[in-house]
Amino acid sequence: MGDYSLPVSALNWANESARQYILNQLLNNRSQLGWLLLGGLVFRLIIATFLPPGFDEAYYFLYVRHLDWSYFDHPIVVALTTGIGVWLTGWVSPLTIRLGALGLFTLSLWLLYESGRWLFDAKSGWLAAAIASLSPLFFLTCGTLTAPDNALIFFWSLTLYLCAREFFPGNNRAYRPTPKLVLIALAIALACLSKYHGFLLGLSLVGFCLASADYRGVFRSRWLWIGVGAYGLTLFPLLYWNSLHEWISFRFQLGDRFSSETTHYSILNLLGVLLAQIAFLFPSIGLPLWWVSLRQIIKADTKTSFLLWAGLPVAAGFTLLGGLTHTFPAWPVPGLWSLSLLLGKSAAAWPHRQIERWLKSTGLIVASLLLVALSHISLGTLQKPGHYAIFGGLVSPPQDPSTQLIDVGQLGQQFRQSNEFQAALAQTDFVVTHEYWLSGYLAMALADSKDMPVTSFTPDPRGHAFWFHPQDWLGKDALFISFTRSSQGQVASAMAKPSKGIAPYFQSVTPLTEISIQRGGITTETFYVYRAKRLIQPYPYPYGS
Repeated sequence: MGDYSLPVSALNWANESARQYILNQLLNNRSQLGWLLLGGLVFRLIIATFLPPGFDEAYYFLYVRHLDWSYFDHPIVVALTTGIGVWLTGWVSPLTIRLGALGLFTLSLWLLYESGRWLFDAKSGWLAAAIASLSPLFFLTCGTLTAPDNALIFFWSLTLYLCAREFFPGNNRAYRPTPKLVLIALAIALACLSKYHGFLLGLSLVGFCLASADYRGVFRSRWLWIGVGAYGLTLFPLLYWNSLHEWISFRFQLGDRFSSETTHYSILNLLGVLLAQIAFLFPSIGLPLWWVSLRQIIKADTKTSFLLWAGLPVAAGFTLLGGLTHTFPAWPVPGLWSLSLLLGKSAAAWPHRQIERWLKSTGLIVASLLLVALSHISLGTLQKPGHYAIFGGLVSPPQDPSTQLIDVGQLGQQFRQSNEFQAALAQTDFVVTHEYWLSGYLAMALADSKDMPVTSFTPDPRGHAFWFHPQDWLGKDALFISFTRSSQGQVASAMAKPSKGIAPYFQSVTPLTEISIQRGGITTETFYVYRAKRLIQPYPYPYGS
C-alpha cells in the first residue's frame, strides 16, 4: 500500500487544485462580468437621462397612452417596455420611458455571456458580452433608446441560451428532445410579440435542425408540437388585433412599406449600407465580426453552424436588402448579436495584451465620441452661437439636424408658463398636429393633461388611424400645433400651414401664440399654436377608420 499512497495522494491533490483553479477562474469571470454590466448600465443611464427622445421614442409613448392588443406598425411588447418606467414612477421623461430598455439590455448581456460560456467557455462568453457592451449599434439601439428591439434582443438572447442548453447538453450522447423545446417556442413567440424579426428567428432554427441529421428528430418530438401550440396561443394578441383590422400590420411589413421603392438593385447603395453598419457597430468591432463570421462558414462545426443559422440569415439578409430599398440600421442587429458570440470565441484565442488594447481603445474612443455628441445635443457645445459653445462653435441651429430632437421637458415648461396656451387648452377638446411622431412629443410635453387627446391629421397617421375616429369630434374644438421644420429638416409642408392643411376641416383656424425652446440660450425651434374652431368634416385617414 505504501507504494501507491503517494501517487494517489498527489493525484487527489492535483484534482482538488484543478477544481479550485476552475472555481476561482469562474468567480473571477463572473466578477468581471458584474463590473462590465454595472459600468455599461451607468454609462447608458447617463445617455438616457440627458438625451432628448427621438422621433420613434416619442411615438412609442403614444402606445402607452393607448394600450391595445397590438398596433399598426409593431406588436404589443414595446408599449409595455416603454410604459413600465412611467407606470412605476408616475413621471414622464426621456429617462422613464427608457427604463425598460436599460434593464432588459443588462439581462440580455448576461444571457449572451451564459450562452457563450455554455457553448465555448467563460472567456468567450465574457468577450461576447464586452463586444455587445461597446458597440454603439447594440447598446444604443437595444439598450438605451426605447424601441421594439429592447424586448426583441432579450427574448432573442433567451432563445439562444435555451437552444444552447437544449441542443448541446454537455455530454457525448446522441441528441434527444427535452421539454426545453416548449420554453424555446415560448421565447420565440415573445420575440415575435416584440418585433416581427422573431418570425425569422424561428425559421432560422428550423433551418438549423433540418440541415443537421443529428437534430432532425426534433420534428418527431411531442415536446416540439406542444411548443408549437404554446407558440400559437402566445401570439393571440397579435393575431387577434390584426384579424379585426384586415391584417394590416402584416400587409404593411411585408409589402406596403416597400410599394413605392425602386426594383433596381444598386451595388453602390449596398456598399453604403454596409459601410454605415460597420461605422455604427464601430470599425474595430464591425470589421472583425464580419470577417470571423464569413470565415466560419467554411469550417463550421455544429455549435458554429447553430450560431451562423441564428445570425447570418437576418444579418446578411437585411444588409443585402439595402441594395434594393431603404433599410434601417436596427434591422440586421439581432443577427449581428448572434454572430458576436463567434467573434467572442475567436477573440478568446488572441494574446491577452492584444485583447486588452482592443477593448480599452474601442471603449475609450466610443465613450469619448458619444459624450461629445451628448454634450452638444443637450447643451449645444458645438453650436454657433451658444452660451456653452467650445471655441465659438461649429454649426448654426438651422443647419444642425440634432435640433430636431425636441426637449419635451422644456417644451412642457413653456406650455405651462404660457397663460394664453393654458386658457385655450382648458377650452379645447383635442390637440392635433401634422406629423404622427410630433404628436408623441406633444403628448409627452402635455403629460399633466392626461385626458387631453393628441392626434395627427396626416396622410401617414400610423396608429392614430386606429386610436381615434375624427367623426367623433365633429362640432368640437382643437388646438393645432405646427413647427418650423418637418421630419426632413426643411420648411414645414403645406400641412403645417392651416390655410392649406387643416382649414378645410374646421369652421375657422386662427393664430393663437408662438412657443419657442432654446439650447445654449439660442432659440432652436418655434411651435405655432392655432385655435381650430368646430370640426365640420372628419379627416379622411387612408386606413383604420
